Amino acid sequence: MSLVNISGVAKSHGAQFLFSDVSLQVSAGRRVAIVGANGTGKTTLLEIITGEQQADAGAVARGKDVVIGYLRQEVAELRGHTVLAEVLAGAGTISGIGRRLTHIELELAEASEESELSELMDEYGRLQHRFEQLGGWSIEAEARRILAGLGFAEGDAERDIGEYSGGWMMRVALARLLLANPDVLLLDEPSNHLDLASVEWLQNFLADYAGAVILVSHDRDFINVVANRIAELRDGTLTEYVGDYADFVDQRETRIAERERQARVQGREIVRIERFIERFRYKKNKAKQAQSKIKYLERMERVEVPGSRTKSIRFRFPQPPRSGRTVISLSGVTKRYGEHTVYDGLSLALERGQKIALIGPNGAGKSTLLKILAGALEFEGGSRELGHNVRVAYFAQHQIEALNPANTVLEELETAAPRLSSAEQRRLLGAFLFSGDDIRKPVDVLSGGEQTRLALAKLLADPANLLCLDEPTNHLDIASRDILEDALNEFGGTLVLITHDRYLIRTVADTIIEVSGGTATLYPGDFESYAESRGIDIERPGATEGVATPRGVVPPAPRRESGSEAAARKRSEAEARNRRHAASREVQATAERVEADLAATAAELAELTERLGDPASYQDPALIRDLVERHNRALDRSVTLEAERERFARELDPAETPS
Repeated sequence: MSLVNISGVAKSHGAQFLFSDVSLQVSAGRRVAIVGANGTGKTTLLEIITGEQQADAGAVARGKDVVIGYLRQEVAELRGHTVLAEVLAGAGTISGIGRRLTHIELELAEASEESELSELMDEYGRLQHRFEQLGGWSIEAEARRILAGLGFAEGDAERDIGEYSGGWMMRVALARLLLANPDVLLLDEPSNHLDLASVEWLQNFLADYAGAVILVSHDRDFINVVANRIAELRDGTLTEYVGDYADFVDQRETRIAERERQARVQGREIVRIERFIERFRYKKNKAKQAQSKIKYLERMERVEVPGSRTKSIRFRFPQPPRSGRTVISLSGVTKRYGEHTVYDGLSLALERGQKIALIGPNGAGKSTLLKILAGALEFEGGSRELGHNVRVAYFAQHQIEALNPANTVLEELETAAPRLSSAEQRRLLGAFLFSGDDIRKPVDVLSGGEQTRLALAKLLADPANLLCLDEPTNHLDIASRDILEDALNEFGGTLVLITHDRYLIRTVADTIIEVSGGTATLYPGDFESYAESRGIDIERPGATEGVATPRGVVPPAPRRESGSEAAARKRSEAEARNRRHAASREVQATAERVEADLAATAAELAELTERLGDPASYQDPALIRDLVERHNRALDRSVTLEAERERFARELDPAETPS
């Protein structure tokens, strides 16, 4: 059954034409990734689906009672209530019923008249039955599970949402939307504010989503796992392909090759007809035939070849000055935020030419480490020493915010690259996809992706030899990411990079630093080498959950070993098992008691729920009040026991994992 049906939709913004004759059918289980360059109208199409924008032509048919949920690229700032309360608000009907049940309980305690008690008890019974049908008793546990998947630590759910940054507020908005479980889920760049572990969790959540998903994303790995359809917006048209992103690339190339062949055949036919017309249009015995062929050409539908193979614009970036072998060293660095210690005695040395990706769970200190390396953040103890002839450049969101909105694109670049000739400046802007009249656009009319490209172009126009980049691919489309990838691969200095784009990590990084638990562990080699050393199957969807997540790291894969090595390993494993077993006996015993208490509480809840669902119970006001109080106490106890069970499970998991 079609949930949303888009037919013949067209849209322009003023003089800017976006697309026309766009058609797309969305049904349950269909997960469509809309791809295309920045400015082609992807976000506009999402807003037309929601009804926030009206199409100039065509129609959007939404199924009866179909619920559409939409995550925008930016969310309004929120404050005044807890993270959990905001997420639970997404449950809509369930949250509303839960609040009303709580109010009725208070009213029951204060009611004195029999008629009032009877009316309240009738309403309470109806609402509780509905609450149970909708899964209301488990909704808070599901909200906490989603928050944990998106990187929130235990206890964060009770914090005021106003304490969080914009990126974390975006995660709260995403959690609220996922809990709401709409029929059609619209996501605009959902991975922009997530770390690797959270991206992995989200992509696996969406891959199993029962409803329909329409997402705009430029993360190829993310699209590959989530999408089973690709819809490309290009040259004002939408073309749909079946499969993931890799299938789309293959199918598009095949389609383009076929269209090019058809265009060549048609071109030869047009030339032949034009020659006939030119030769015979003024001859009496052939003039009528020539006029017929002129009309035939006028009616002919010309084969359009998609501007598929984007011209590869290359630019040789100025190479940075050569530094000493040791580019930067940290020794015994201590960094605190108030009472929270991020690093205590951290030491690290980076060498000339390394291209390093910092990976690890959100909140582990990746951005803090990058800022310390860049000299953009003070620390409380230890030392930071730059090597010989080292110049540092740091890219983060504030570089984009620092662009002068009154300047044109070209004027803004000139401020960073005065030594480049005008032709070199234009070639550099062309390499970052600014061409023609684009270079005369004021900065304040640029999209987020265009501003990011301009800030990166400024950074690389006069490059330092230690380049620190924090999420440089945010808001960049795939073509722009390819440009950045080429630039970073050609860069001759030392690079330290934080990104959630695993494709960029794989293609650029030759060294991985795993940041976790106040440490920074360096792994020489690319991402595949790191994954192999950590026993992570990066070809398996969801595999990089083992990359320094808060829930532990997947153990190293065994290598081939000799007989003596195998015997020594088995002895070591046996000794380790004995130590773990002794250490975990007490935890195991406590966990078993919690499990028994949880089972007893579940049975009690089932009995109380059954009694509350019995209309006869509502004949006695004192009984119903007692049942409600006991049910609430049992529910609170169940939530506490669930949290304890999860905590013990985390404590026991490492002890049961083979080393």
